[in-house]
Formats: sequence, structure tokens, C-alpha cells
Amino acid sequence: MATGDTTRVLRYAAFTDDPAGGNPAGVVLDARGLDEADMARIAADVGYSETAFLVPRGGGAFGVRYFSPVAEVPFCGHATIAAAVALGERAGGSGELLFDTPAGRVPVSVEAAEGATRATLTSVAPHQEPVDPADLAEALAALGWSPGDLDPALPTVIAFAGARHLIVPAATRARLADLDYDGPGLTALMLRLDLTTLQLVWRERADVFHVRDPFPVGGVVEDPATGAAAAALGGALRAAGLVPDEAVLTLHQGHDMGRPSTLTVRLRAGDPRVLVSGTAVPLT
Repeated sequence: MATGDTTRVLRYAAFTDDPAGGNPAGVVLDARGLDEADMARIAADVGYSETAFLVPRGGGAFGVRYFSPVAEVPFCGHATIAAAVALGERAGGSGELLFDTPAGRVPVSVEAAEGATRATLTSVAPHQEPVDPADLAEALAALGWSPGDLDPALPTVIAFAGARHLIVPAATRARLADLDYDGPGLTALMLRLDLTTLQLVWRERADVFHVRDPFPVGGVVEDPATGAAAAALGGALRAAGLVPDEAVLTLHQGHDMGRPSTLTVRLRAGDPRVLVSGTAVPLT
């Protein structure tokens, strides 16, 4: 790789094979020499929901940090997929990577097939915690939802698989589609609970879900594809006994904001971690 290629900001759309879809991410393949202030400034200039900064450590291992336009986040799924695809394209095909992130070590595999490059991340071990009823009421008020808008068959919990997300299940697709929230109110709640996004979810069928992720704490109204939240949701659904220990789930995101994305979530029996897969394409 040429030095200029590794140090400049690459731009990819993750969880799509169409540059008009997916979630744009910035990627710096060699961030050696950049300090935290540099990374924060670059991420703000790029303006995407996250930019990933990689520090090569040899043997396919990288230290990785993720910055939104206004804050650092412990883990970002779509920027991980984008970075892995960028590395795979420059390495000429498939391979195994290890991203050492603030949330923990995340193995990533890359596979080139049929003209596309696909990456699969393996999350850190997920866990869940109950949400306080008062906090849930505050979230619903900020969203403009009522308790009757919730699907009682799905879990309403704070879920983690690298970052914290409040899962809020919608009873109908129409409720999910109508997103108009109180930005300051939701931001205040998310900062207090240390949430990266809200994962608003509607279940189409047992293995197909539609999701939306408000991300005001990152300076972004909504995320078009959120790999960390997808992993957290997969772990929460399994913990609630709503999907088998061995399962493949499809998540559709970004359709309501004109950037359709497809995320594949895989659960493996005997392994608490969650796999999240998707393609990514460069943006000009």
C-alpha cells in the first residue's frame, strides 16, 4: 500500500453494494502520528456518523479507535466492516484480521466473491440489563411514543455487544416509520445512560427485522446502518429465548431515510458472541 493511501481518509458505504445506500464511514488505514485531537478533528471534518482510525501492529492486527463528529465511541460496526473491506481490497482478496478496539478484541474475516467484498465481525460477548421504567418513559416521551406503541413480545432492554443501546420494540411498521424525536431530550437521556444509539425495532417475521437508530449523541440524527446495535439486538433476542441458539437473522435499516442497508446477524450454538456481516463499497 502506498503511504498516501494509508494515511488519507477513505470513504466507504457499509452494509450495501450500492454507493447510494448503506452507512458512510471514514477510514484511515494508518493513523500512526495522529493524536486524539487530530482524530476528533478529522472525524468532524468528514462528517459521517463514524470514522475509524487504524494503527497497524503486524500480522493482520490493528489498534482501532472510532470517532463520530462530536465524540469517541467504544465500538462501531459499520466502520469496522468498511475498514475491513478496504484492507481486503488492498490485500487482493480474503483474509483474517484482528481489531483491538476500546471495547475489546474483535476478529474480522474478509471474503471476496462474485465481484463484492464481504466482511464479518465477531462481537465481544454481549450482555443485557433491564431499563428502569422511569428511563423508558423518558425515552418514549422524547420519541413521541406511547406505551401502547411498544411490542410486548420483544425485549425492551439496554443491550451491549461493544457499545450500549436501548432496544425499543415497535408494535407496527408504521410506528417505526414515523420518527420525529426531541433531540435535546433524547440526547440528555442517552448521555446519562451512556447509550450510543437507540435501537428501534419492528419484527416482520421470526428471522427478519426492521430497525432504526437515532444517534444524536454522535451529532447525527439517524444512523443508516448500525452494526454494533445489530450485534446487541442479536444477543438480546437470544437471551430472551426469541431466536434459537443457532440462527441467521436479517436486519433492514436505512430504508426510511433513503439509504437502504442490509445487515446479517449470525448466532452460533455454544458461542456467546454475535457475528455481523455485510458488504461495503467505496465512495468517490
